[in-house]
Amino acid sequence: MQHIDFELEGDYVELNQLLKLCGLCDSGGAGKALVASGAVRVDGAVESRKTAKIRAGQMVALGDVEVRVQAGPSP
Repeated sequence: MQHIDFELEGDYVELNQLLKLCGLCDSGGAGKALVASGAVRVDGAVESRKTAKIRAGQMVALGDVEVRVQAGPSP
């Protein structure tokens, strides 16, 4: 299993954008298609909302890749 640590720059990132930013898909549209297919899990449960707000402390999984979302630096 591959692990990616993603550092937030704000309070949250939309799920489809997170997939794109982590290099798991080529575009936000491709990210939406992955979510719609049921392939993406958030904290162990299938997530069907393409623009779900992903916050620090959450885990996103796609296939054998897990993305750990962490809080960014304080302003």
